[in-house]
Amino acid sequence: MRLREVVYVCALSCAPAMGAEVDAQHDFDFEFGTWKTHVSRLAHPLSGSKEWIDLDGTSVVRSIMDGRANLVELDVTGPSGHIAGISLRLYSPDTRQWSLNYANLRNGALTASVIGAFSNGRGEFFGADTLDGKSVFVRFVITCPAPDVCHFEQAFSNDGGKTWEANWIATDTRVKNS
Repeated sequence: MRLREVVYVCALSCAPAMGAEVDAQHDFDFEFGTWKTHVSRLAHPLSGSKEWIDLDGTSVVRSIMDGRANLVELDVTGPSGHIAGISLRLYSPDTRQWSLNYANLRNGALTASVIGAFSNGRGEFFGADTLDGKSVFVRFVITCPAPDVCHFEQAFSNDGGKTWEANWIATDTRVKNS
């Protein structure tokens, strides 16, 4: 099986049973608004490097398409530079799952989607991508330890998902009255 086929099979097996009444369309409603964001980014993923780069800024999350999608605008800056990007999240009523699609506005290109869902307050999304010309698995996890604090972690695996290396960790704190 090729990497993308494995990810597709995983995405389907993670879906709720077809008879289950789950309205996952509202899974991201908790996040609408403006957030103060602290990002730590691994400088050279899957290289053995332990150099992390810190950036601070904001994320603004809006519902679009009558709640079947949402848009995250990320704007962070640090000593290493500036990152401005968007994440388009799309809900599939057939699978009751979300696809997360990110574009860095520097190059305007979308990364490969990660697909998944929330269960027991934890969002897990998986996909396949390339890093330095090599295939990698991608895992993106969302948890919110408090109503106004959320944690986002992206990790790569180059061994078929046996081990994962975190490379993007963001902690968002809600801006009051947003």
